[in-house]
Amino acid sequence: MFRYTKLSALREAGFWVLALIYLAPFFVLISIALKSDTEVFSTSPLALPKSPTLASFSHVLSANGESDIKVGLANSLFITVGSILVLVLLGSLTGYVIARSTRRWSRGLYYLFLIAIVLPIQLGTVPLYIGARTLGLTGSAPGMIVLYGGLLLPLSVFIYAGFFRSLGTEYEESATIDGASPTQIFFRIVLPLMAPATGAVSILAGLIVWNDFFTPLIFLGGSSQQTLPVAMYYYIGSLVSQWNQIFAIVILSMIPILAFYLFAQKRFMQGFAGGVKG
Repeated sequence: MFRYTKLSALREAGFWVLALIYLAPFFVLISIALKSDTEVFSTSPLALPKSPTLASFSHVLSANGESDIKVGLANSLFITVGSILVLVLLGSLTGYVIARSTRRWSRGLYYLFLIAIVLPIQLGTVPLYIGARTLGLTGSAPGMIVLYGGLLLPLSVFIYAGFFRSLGTEYEESATIDGASPTQIFFRIVLPLMAPATGAVSILAGLIVWNDFFTPLIFLGGSSQQTLPVAMYYYIGSLVSQWNQIFAIVILSMIPILAFYLFAQKRFMQGFAGGVKG
């Protein structure tokens, strides 16, 4: 039977202290974003706003041109969602073929994907940009989806292949006996069982694409389809020390990805635990 001892109380107090330490930056972030321009410099960062205001958020959302946060947010959402769909579809199909194939080339292809994960993306930036420009993929959001689909496909294949190898073939054999086609077996039986892997791929790829600054800066440079990190860069570059507006941009950029993580966190944790049951 559990007994609440002094050691338990001390351990609980320690966890509360750690929680407060980790939450302190978020408190400062929200507090300053809700302060007026004069209050930012006249009060402590840890002090609550005397008269909270959303003026900094309205200033941020009213920006135009290269620093248009609304356009950057819409482009980031479109590119992130499109990239996730491509990675889930292609990664699951490729990982399934690699995991179920008994030929020698499948193992060699699996290790080739592992090497692609280790190699830094920046090493191939120049030839990748030349190839993308030749194909007309630069300066457009659909081109960025194709680009991210290729860059992050090794990670997606690696995760899916590991899950498929841990999944027995009993379900597929039973479906084959019942007369199901290979396409029906994969999309109606196998892929739904891979929900934890899909959650892990979606969140990892979503975080990478959403927060990426270097790739959109290079491949979308000079276009009107800049992503949110690049729009934030241009907007913050025009500010001097208006920290309330800077922190308002940070909050706006965090909300979509945090909401997505909270929605998919169960599958994400199952993905890292290696489970295949929902």
